[in-house]
Amino acid sequence: MTTTDDLHPDIAAALAEIPGGVVIDSHHAEWPELGMTIDVPSEHERAVGSCADGNVCAFSGSSLSGTRVSFSYCGTYSPGISVRSIANARSAGYVQARSSSGSVLATAIATSWANVSGTVATLNCVP
Repeated sequence: MTTTDDLHPDIAAALAEIPGGVVIDSHHAEWPELGMTIDVPSEHERAVGSCADGNVCAFSGSSLSGTRVSFSYCGTYSPGISVRSIANARSAGYVQARSSSGSVLATAIATSWANVSGTVATLNCVP
């Protein structure tokens, strides 16, 4: 059971300010009547948008929107979708979106993301 002493300060402040909140755990709360949730990533979580901790992802839309393709291992991949943004939810390294000629279209370092301009042929993840 999570006590108020265990709550992240942002969760505690939101619960104090907005009535009807329900604690999920020390880093998550929801307000069912409002359809609202608050999620504070822990220091161990490196998720970038909806790209899960430890993965690299490509998205069909800009700013991490649309269809997502995720890879849990570093390597060179054909994403299989038209890529408009990339994310790197790993703790180190980088992922690059590259054209068929090998030109770098975008780079996302660890725990970041980038929009992509151009036609992506491969994603290259470097640990």
